[in-house]
Amino acid sequence: MCRRSPFAYALALAVALPLAVAAQEAAEQPSSKERGPVTNLPIPRYVSLKAAEGNVRRGPSRTHRIDWIFKRRDTPLEITAEHGHWRRVRDRDGAGGWMHYSLLSGVRTAIVEKDMLQMHTSPDLNTMTTAQLELGVIARIEECGIDWCELKVGGYGGWVPKSAIWGVGPAEILD
Repeated sequence: MCRRSPFAYALALAVALPLAVAAQEAAEQPSSKERGPVTNLPIPRYVSLKAAEGNVRRGPSRTHRIDWIFKRRDTPLEITAEHGHWRRVRDRDGAGGWMHYSLLSGVRTAIVEKDMLQMHTSPDLNTMTTAQLELGVIARIEECGIDWCELKVGGYGGWVPKSAIWGVGPAEILD
């Protein structure tokens, strides 16, 4: 029988423990290539509220308790999971729950996160301002580049910095 020294056990533990922690962290963080088991669409992804009201439930069925109700059509939401006809969503504040897929739309919207956000005629701060948007305004996303998004709201259109809105991923590009 071969005896191992306490030093050998400590060395093995020192090597194995960081590897186990790294594997656990990788399993907990969604990869950019993760796909929903129902739709095969990317998870997470952004959608909007199609209905004027949408119940947010504790679990993925009508038997689960309603925690709250979204009451603003076109609110941007992030889908973080899928289960049958249900999607787990979260809003810009991180509040979330399960919603029936029929209440959601693929139309992309964003919510303004900076008060009096200036919309520009092109993706450049030195261009003419077409409108100013108040904090909390919801706008339709027309397209997004690396740093700028084109929005339409209330008959106005223009470009805003992507960092000033919620409803599009930082690396996401929309045509």
